Amino acid sequence: MSIQADLAELEQLHRALERELQEELAHPGSDDFRLAELKRRKLQLKDRIERLKFETSVTVH
Repeated sequence: MSIQADLAELEQLHRALERELQEELAHPGSDDFRLAELKRRKLQLKDRIERLKFETSVTVH
């Protein structure tokens, strides 16, 4: 799988987690543990995306 395809997949997963997080926040009495887990997973994906983008820019230049 190419780096661009990896990035696209990770960004799609990140957007899906954002939607899931927003849905959870919209419900009164949201589960704090679930919210924390979604935020943690979303941040991990963001870090992976940024790392891949950085590695791509370093190898291109």
